[in-house]
Amino acid sequence: MRAQRLTAPIRNSVPDVVRHMVGLQAQDTRMTRLLVRPRASGVDAASVDRACQDASVVRTWAMRGTLHMVAAEDLRWLVDLLGPTFIARSRPRRRQLGLPDELCEDATEVMVELLAGRQLSRAALVEEVRARGVPVQDGQAHAHLVAYAAMRGVICRGPDRGDEPTYALVNEWVTAQRKLGPDEGLAELARRYLTAHGPAGVEDFATWSGLPVGQARRAIEAVAEEFEETATVVGKAWLRPGRRREPRARVALLLGHFDPYLLDYRNREFALDPAFAKRVQAGGGFIQPTVVVDGQVVGTWRQRRERERVTIDIEPFRPLGPAALPHLEQEAADLGRYLDVDAVLRLPESG
Repeated sequence: MRAQRLTAPIRNSVPDVVRHMVGLQAQDTRMTRLLVRPRASGVDAASVDRACQDASVVRTWAMRGTLHMVAAEDLRWLVDLLGPTFIARSRPRRRQLGLPDELCEDATEVMVELLAGRQLSRAALVEEVRARGVPVQDGQAHAHLVAYAAMRGVICRGPDRGDEPTYALVNEWVTAQRKLGPDEGLAELARRYLTAHGPAGVEDFATWSGLPVGQARRAIEAVAEEFEETATVVGKAWLRPGRRREPRARVALLLGHFDPYLLDYRNREFALDPAFAKRVQAGGGFIQPTVVVDGQVVGTWRQRRERERVTIDIEPFRPLGPAALPHLEQEAADLGRYLDVDAVLRLPESG
């Protein structure tokens, strides 16, 4: 929790939060807003939207070959490092969708012309690619095609138009681009991961990044001397020197879907009792919003929006007891502030 800035939030900067975490899962911008909130102070959900609109943070396919929000200056080296791995790994699925590499390359070249000086929605972009004579099938082929172009470092998500994302050329939309060589980039990825997630080990890093375990091990070996080695219940791990001396965790948190506190590790037993694991992740990698008290996941929660009000329903695994209630009410109030709505906390009568 300390490493992830859940106990010492970063002040007044969405890009600094995203940069610290290396990237936040971003299939849905509304979901990503909730990943920023507990790690930041002095910002609100609208601050995340503004950061996306002014390109201080950018969404692209990075860790695990999934869509992430990253700091603008990190996009280039992350895509250069990770893109080839996930392009190769997703090749069989693209072929099933009628997207051999040759077609993807042709389509990517056409996108460079189509997006020059403008941004397009995915549907409009694919339709114009087709109009240029590139045969793209309907269905999932659209998503895989734009992901390919993004992992090639050509396009990325641009500004949203309402709830609809657009796509832009990286070289136009992202002005601050940091470039690193392969070995330098691999070491930087491990360094940044351990800084924001330690104590963590090789398998944690491999799970989070999506890189093969052997490559993950080499990356951590390259930077291990910069960190403090420790033993955990799942084996050898590393953390930033001095981390143990920082203040204790705050009491209660409401964490959103796919929060890195659970998502970014191979083994989650440090925070989640295996007896309740399926209530947090029933399958398919989908992690529910969780209630965390003193570092431990004690339940799940969901929100119901009604105009200018949000009701937060908590489903505890066991009765929480009265000591946690004021801290949860404080968290609910902060969530309401963040979303600019009135927030009401609701627990089961037995909770």
